[in-house]
Amino acid sequence: MLEVLYEDNHVLAVNKPAGLLVHGDETGDVTLADLAKEYIREKYNKPGNVFVGVVHRLDRPVSGVVLLAKTSKALARLNELFRSKKTQKTYWAVVANRPAQEKGTLVHWLIKDGSKNMTKAYAKENRSGLRSELHYKLLQEQQGKYLLEVNPITGRSHQIRVQLASMRCPILGDLKYGASQPLPDKSIALHARQLQFEHPTLKTNITVSALPPQNATWSPFR
Repeated sequence: MLEVLYEDNHVLAVNKPAGLLVHGDETGDVTLADLAKEYIREKYNKPGNVFVGVVHRLDRPVSGVVLLAKTSKALARLNELFRSKKTQKTYWAVVANRPAQEKGTLVHWLIKDGSKNMTKAYAKENRSGLRSELHYKLLQEQQGKYLLEVNPITGRSHQIRVQLASMRCPILGDLKYGASQPLPDKSIALHARQLQFEHPTLKTNITVSALPPQNATWSPFR
């Protein structure tokens, strides 16, 4: 069952649960795009193929706002918005260690190893790497855990995960980037909290927000 956050004739924004793929991969598992097509097919009684365009992705163990396009025109325009960095993304991350500074900007050059599906961060410029930047600030401390708000300026693969790990603040459950133990549901404590974008046809500014999962990891911060 999809948690729909915003919908009109052109766009559909949903709160993706952790563990669900956004787009198909070699596993053949059901994806968010599959569920969105089924949702539209049933809600509007549409037989046959239903168009759903994937505008951006979240990693499988990450939850939160995902924007989908319901028309090819919307998909093309939204793709351009994301390419030109005209959207604003806000993430929440729960980490085990308190950052040395309560707020700051991280800049790294990231190189992805596709064979291992891992990204490495380099503090100094690397010709093979992609310059990556994010802003973060500490929002809360609860039960020895720390809630960070993160605003990525660039959108690289695993960017938030590896950049937070680089300042010794790995995200809870993220074994790939230094977490000490997994979370019970094998998710990681990273949530796409809010997305701001210009509507592809109305040209108005839209802000979509999603509450984090209802589980023991997030409950102290809800």
